[in-house]
Amino acid sequence: MTTASIGLPVPDPDLAERLGVRLAYVEERLRDSVTHADELANTTSRHLVDAGGKRLRPLLALLTAELGESARPEVIDAAVVVELTHLATLYHDDVMDSAPLRRGAPAAHEVWGNSVAILTGDLLFARASVTVAGLGPEAVRWQAETFERLCLGQLHETVGPRPDEDPVQHYLQVLSDKTASLIATSARFGARYAGCRPEIVEIVANFGEKVGVAFQLADDVIDLTSDGALTGKTPGTDLREGVPTMPVLLLRSHVAASDEPSAGDLALLELLDSDLTSDEALAGAVAALRDHPVVAETRAQAVAWAQDAVAELVPLPDGPVKDALVAFAESLVDRTA
Repeated sequence: MTTASIGLPVPDPDLAERLGVRLAYVEERLRDSVTHADELANTTSRHLVDAGGKRLRPLLALLTAELGESARPEVIDAAVVVELTHLATLYHDDVMDSAPLRRGAPAAHEVWGNSVAILTGDLLFARASVTVAGLGPEAVRWQAETFERLCLGQLHETVGPRPDEDPVQHYLQVLSDKTASLIATSARFGARYAGCRPEIVEIVANFGEKVGVAFQLADDVIDLTSDGALTGKTPGTDLREGVPTMPVLLLRSHVAASDEPSAGDLALLELLDSDLTSDEALAGAVAALRDHPVVAETRAQAVAWAQDAVAELVPLPDGPVKDALVAFAESLVDRTA
């Protein structure tokens, strides 16, 4: 068995080696899971698997499994389930966000059209369901509850907050459902199917929920501050499509709360609300927002959520696994891609 590259720091070298070997096996299983006899389905399903990715969710499942009997075969199944589910959501998200790139490659809908991309996402959900069924009724229920939250997060993001609802709090709930729910399930699955006690399973699930929010807030910053060649995405896609992110929501909130908003803030909002169809207009908006204090404010929120996630780990025994989970949380907000 080869060793996969782990994109996040694991302080203990023996643990890093063990995780790398198992992550390589998960990678093989992923490729087997998206292989179809139907040539079109095979090509479209492999599109994002072949593009690679951080594999954060299966890595977290493998890591929390180290708190129990990590060599159980069910742990690999659990890791495959969460990544298949994640990949399925990416096909759907890119259609809804009109994202031209994903992981440095053309998004599936750019290659085959929206309908094929959506149906491919559905196929991957089906493959995840087949695998999770082998883990038993409890896993099926957790997967269904996670899928419901994923859909609710996308629904609420699409519709937006109610008139009487705080847009920032609404957005945090969207992040909890759309992103953090699957990261929490990844942590839960790893511990549960490694035979950990229920209280350990809940601790790591709570950790995953909070670190998932931190991860997405950090993504909001990265979308404005990093080179698209590093992220594999077009910077500012959410701005172009009018999808709210925390920096924009904070800017709007500050302007709304001020009796005399600054001319610079008003001009920036006007720019963000203008036609950003052209690449030049989008790049200008990204550059202007990148220099505003709301970006640093968003990063501070990401750090705070990561710190809260780490605090959830206090009851766990000290050792390499706990250290790796702390490093996992910290690296998610320190990354540049």
